[in-house]
Amino acid sequence: MSLISLIKNTNEWPSGVTNGVTSNVPSEISDSSGSDPTVSELVAEIKPRYHVAGTMGVYFDRQPYANVDAPHVTRFLGLASVGNKDKQKFIHAISPTPASTMSKPELRAKPPNTTLSPYTNVDKAAPPDGATKRPGDSTSESQYWRYDVSQKRQKHGDGNGDRLCFKFVSSGSCPREKCHFRHDEEAMQQYSRGVCFDFLNKGKCERGPDCNFKHSLQEEGGRSASGAASSNRSRECWFCLSSPNVESHLITSVGEYYYCALAKGPLLPDHALIMPIEHTPNTLSLPQECEKELERLQNSFRAYFKKQGKEAIFFEWVFKRGSHANLQVVPIPSSRASLVQDIFNLAAEKLGFKFTIIKEGRQALRTQFDRSCSLFYVEVPGGGILSHVVEENEKFPAQFGREVLAGLLNVADRADWRNCKDSKEEEIKMVERFKSGFQEYDPNQ
Repeated sequence: MSLISLIKNTNEWPSGVTNGVTSNVPSEISDSSGSDPTVSELVAEIKPRYHVAGTMGVYFDRQPYANVDAPHVTRFLGLASVGNKDKQKFIHAISPTPASTMSKPELRAKPPNTTLSPYTNVDKAAPPDGATKRPGDSTSESQYWRYDVSQKRQKHGDGNGDRLCFKFVSSGSCPREKCHFRHDEEAMQQYSRGVCFDFLNKGKCERGPDCNFKHSLQEEGGRSASGAASSNRSRECWFCLSSPNVESHLITSVGEYYYCALAKGPLLPDHALIMPIEHTPNTLSLPQECEKELERLQNSFRAYFKKQGKEAIFFEWVFKRGSHANLQVVPIPSSRASLVQDIFNLAAEKLGFKFTIIKEGRQALRTQFDRSCSLFYVEVPGGGILSHVVEENEKFPAQFGREVLAGLLNVADRADWRNCKDSKEEEIKMVERFKSGFQEYDPNQ
């Protein structure tokens, strides 16, 4: 998985994309029509390596431009209309190298003709004359910029035309001299308390279990703004047993402090999750009695997989603004167990960091764990742990552990769980098969 948004496709051209261009610009290109300041705002935030658009109906291969607060350049391509009379290019092949496989010098390389970002001084206060204006209730506009949580609508009305500045919400400041989007301090405070930005924008989040943020407004100290924190979190959480969103048919057993379930969209059969029954963001800060139950579960998985000639790999992404912890359990052939540490170290090197090796096991990791930081760790065969403290501004892929194991197991096409989803009937069959084999090892039985 790339650490950078690789390719962004939009219908509308971004306003101001020709700013700073030193080569000839086709006469057909004009900001007076077919361009959109919202697209400029979006690409300035996500900083893709490639941006392709088509509304101008003319081919334009812009000089690469540098991004603010990002090491890589962006290449913009405007494509002509299909079958145009001037026979301009309406299709363009791109063979990009994933950022995760590039060295830092390669990623930072800038061609000699690189320009400054064309969006640095774009005035986004209003669309240009003649520009297509999106309706106030359009899905595309509300998807990322509208702040339409029900509580805010009650306080401020329906919010039509009210847009939220992501830069301000995420960092507390906005470098633009004239920003068209709203600088909402309350939204900034909610975001700093771990509330999902999509939830703030749309009142819901469609990322499912991939989202580690909270989906209810929070008071200072992390309590739910409604005063019913546990109830609200449980309703919104994908992993709380009391939640209507929980995939209960995937659950295999329930203990006193933890329950086990098969993963949705598994990397391979018997890919399981160990999750706290309590709504907690990680397994490292729970009381010692919880740790004892977790140790029994881990030993049961090890014994179950050992009988099949496999080793159990445990990993956890501990996000400091996370919602509900899940310790992932992935079986790998014993013949590949010796490669696990090497392949994780290699993946870390490609992302520009080195793992800390903890030989003393989970107890030592629990002692060293700092709740104010995000952390990834993997328990490798033999009892050692590779851990990495993720810095505040570090771009760390949430699916890192799964992606590395997908490479080790030669199932790269299954690195994203969304590409591996089965029908509910198939999932029920997988659970039944797993329970019949795991039952004699399960300490919860």
